[in-house]
Amino acid sequence: MIVSQPGRGAGWIEVIVGSMFSGKTEELIKRLKRAKIAKQRVQVFKPRIDNRYSQNQVMSHSKLTTSSVAVDSPQEILEQVADNTR
Repeated sequence: MIVSQPGRGAGWIEVIVGSMFSGKTEELIKRLKRAKIAKQRVQVFKPRIDNRYSQNQVMSHSKLTTSSVAVDSPQEILEQVADNTR
C-alpha cells in the first residue's frame, strides 16, 4: 500500500491484494458502498476486456456488484474522471 498524508492536497492509492477467491473484489465493493454512504463521489473503472460477468459492472464471486465504466486505456480514466470524484 502506498499512502500519502491526507489533507495535504494529495490523494493516496490502496492496493487490495490476495490469492484467487480471497475476497479482493468484495472488499473493494464494501469500501465503495461505505464511501457512497458517506456521500463521497466515487467512480469505478475496469478494463473493457474484462467482460466475464458484465461489461458495465464489477462483480464478486459471491455476486456483490457495483457499476463501473469499461475503458481501453489508463488515459481514458483520466479523461472520464469527474471533477467532484473523491
